[in-house]
Amino acid sequence: MADDSKTEQPSQRKLSRARSEGQVVQSREINSLFMLTAGAAVVLLLAPSLARRMSVTFTHFLDPATLLDGGGIVWGAVINLLSGIAGALILPLLVFIVAAIASSALQTGFLLTFEKVGFDWSRLSLLSGVNRLFSLSSAVEFLKGLAKVAAIAAIAGGLLLPEGARLPLLLGLDPADLVAEVHRLLLRLVLGVLLLSATLALLDYVYQRFSFMRSMRMSKQEVKEEHRQSEGDPMVKGRLRQIRVERARRRMMAAVPTASVVVTNPTHYAVALAYEMGAKGAPRVVAKGADLIAQKIREIAEANDVPLVENPPLARALYANVELDHEIPQEHYRAVAEIISYVFRLKGKLQPR
Repeated sequence: MADDSKTEQPSQRKLSRARSEGQVVQSREINSLFMLTAGAAVVLLLAPSLARRMSVTFTHFLDPATLLDGGGIVWGAVINLLSGIAGALILPLLVFIVAAIASSALQTGFLLTFEKVGFDWSRLSLLSGVNRLFSLSSAVEFLKGLAKVAAIAAIAGGLLLPEGARLPLLLGLDPADLVAEVHRLLLRLVLGVLLLSATLALLDYVYQRFSFMRSMRMSKQEVKEEHRQSEGDPMVKGRLRQIRVERARRRMMAAVPTASVVVTNPTHYAVALAYEMGAKGAPRVVAKGADLIAQKIREIAEANDVPLVENPPLARALYANVELDHEIPQEHYRAVAEIISYVFRLKGKLQPR
């Protein structure tokens, strides 16, 4: 019985895990259909040539003069006889092997798993055996089997009963015509059974898939837990994000002493700019912050003799529009150039104009 609490569809992760453990949608009816088709192909297409080949083989080697001589059994002839039988049966055997592989590949694709390899001691339990015997799935399989037998009997009866009136006429046919008539009836019967088997296989696969997906359902708690495992714990992610922010902040603060000037609001914003005389490119923002971070930037700048210049509009604009380690945009060149020139004159790097 399905768990009523499991109302959510299975996730792709759970389906992949189940597949790796060998739990996949598989219908026995599809396997039966492929094997039945292979059997029909062997009987209808290969049986005549197979029968002729076997007849020639047995006729030749079952001659006592071939298998026996004055010294007893001719083992070479016996080996040739067995080789001839094996050679005649190899093609039908390959047809059945290919059908078995194709039926499995069609349903599950290429699947190689060792999860179910080994001996399961629970299968020796009498109680477990009784439970499997009287389970819902066993009852469904039993009813499917009965329905399949009844349907095949109905198909066979529906196809052969109309031919009942012609049976006395078959006795008067010559062997060649009799074989052709029997072949025609057999072909009709096989095609009818194959059509029925294909219908049953399709219905059974739909049922097996529905049953499998229902058994794979998850509860809301399982969905949350799997989402947490796949996406990561929010608390852990938040902590990691905090660590990254703190590390970036420490690197930013370590760059403040290398700045040429710090533009301030004067209290709410602080933007540290770095520029070297003769260097290519525009001044670069090496640190910026608001409120407490701005205060910390100013303190570090004062401790390292980095000039502080008050320019509220420029400080707000640089803080809002320029990322760390990026050069200032062209619209701020003039204002920043005036500040840099002023600072360099204070430090004696430029002669006063």
